[in-house]
Amino acid sequence: MNKSATLSKCLNRGFATLTAGALGVGAKYFADLFGKEGEPIVLGILVFTLGALGTFTRFFPHMKRRYDYGILIFVLTFSMVTVSGYRVDKILELAHQRLSTILIGAATCMIVSLIVCPVWAGEDLHKLIYTHLEKLANFLEGFGSEYFIFSENDEIVKASNEGFLGSYKTVLNSKANEEALANFAWWEPGHGSFRLRHPWKQYLKIGVLARECACHLQALSGYFNSKPQVPSEFQKKIEEACTKMCIESSKVLKELAFSIKTMTQPSSSAAEIHLRHSKAAVDDFKSILAATETLLLSNKLDLLEIFPAITVASVLIDVINCIDKISESVEDLSVQAHFKKAKNKEFSSSSPEKPPPQHQLLHRGIVKPVVDVDDVDSGGDFVAIEICGGGAAVAGKAEVNPAVVKK
Repeated sequence: MNKSATLSKCLNRGFATLTAGALGVGAKYFADLFGKEGEPIVLGILVFTLGALGTFTRFFPHMKRRYDYGILIFVLTFSMVTVSGYRVDKILELAHQRLSTILIGAATCMIVSLIVCPVWAGEDLHKLIYTHLEKLANFLEGFGSEYFIFSENDEIVKASNEGFLGSYKTVLNSKANEEALANFAWWEPGHGSFRLRHPWKQYLKIGVLARECACHLQALSGYFNSKPQVPSEFQKKIEEACTKMCIESSKVLKELAFSIKTMTQPSSSAAEIHLRHSKAAVDDFKSILAATETLLLSNKLDLLEIFPAITVASVLIDVINCIDKISESVEDLSVQAHFKKAKNKEFSSSSPEKPPPQHQLLHRGIVKPVVDVDDVDSGGDFVAIEICGGGAAVAGKAEVNPAVVKK
């Protein structure tokens, strides 16, 4: 069991024991009002009634997700205290011993887990989500650089590294782990960059979209393993568009993963530019496909020959649509979690452009050297430079070649 469940388990067990112990003592004194003959009957009815209610409550999804362990301990403690109270006269001492034992054990576990050696489920969930996006990006980057690359002899270039093929598989089976971590994180106090009411549900939403994207990548993986030995003419035509879809989509996912990892607002300029480029590649593919329809109608092109390439491109289009939804979800997460603004674009993982130079031109326009011909003829050595649109002029000494100016 994950150590992050310690806080959830301790709180559930503590409140359940306290409540069940108090009700058990109350049930014992209430049953005493019915005398020696009626006491066991009343206790049996109370145990059966509360046990049935507790068991029925566990079927509600919300209660089962967060309070299932507490309800189980409540039924167990109430039944034990009530039945034991019928045979033991010192029921208060029994309830006190059980409550004290549980409180001491829970306090010890909480101190160790929260202070001595803290393990936070929220941080694990945070890391898990952006790691999944990075794995999806690695697959798309590897698929685009291997599947659509052909040699000059029309033979497919053999992949030198196919490790990316299995990178998405861990995303497919992560639902149970994500939901468990989100449930445990809900009980945690505010720590580090995570506030008390951090939007953990938004992480689950991103996880659902990531698994949807991983399902599309699984289909692409099947086509990668069964790629043709010799590319068709149609496959050569869509090579550039499909490669651009993969590369640009990979860059978008890396931008989003970097945003979640650093808890900074996603760079709208970078992510939107890459997403726009991927959609432009989709339009290019559709244009090529429209031009190919005439050849299909005239029976100059075999449909079975181009069908695999069309299927791969269609799956890539679905991947881009899914990534667009992921981008919107990450944007919502950055707003709800109050992510800080990114300082510099140069820190982005998918855009290693060099930072802009320190000295920049403050005025926009065309620099025109204006030379007075009369001054040149008279041997003057002054040149005036006028910046159009900037409303500024600079004058200074310079050597001027009269022949060049007159020409």
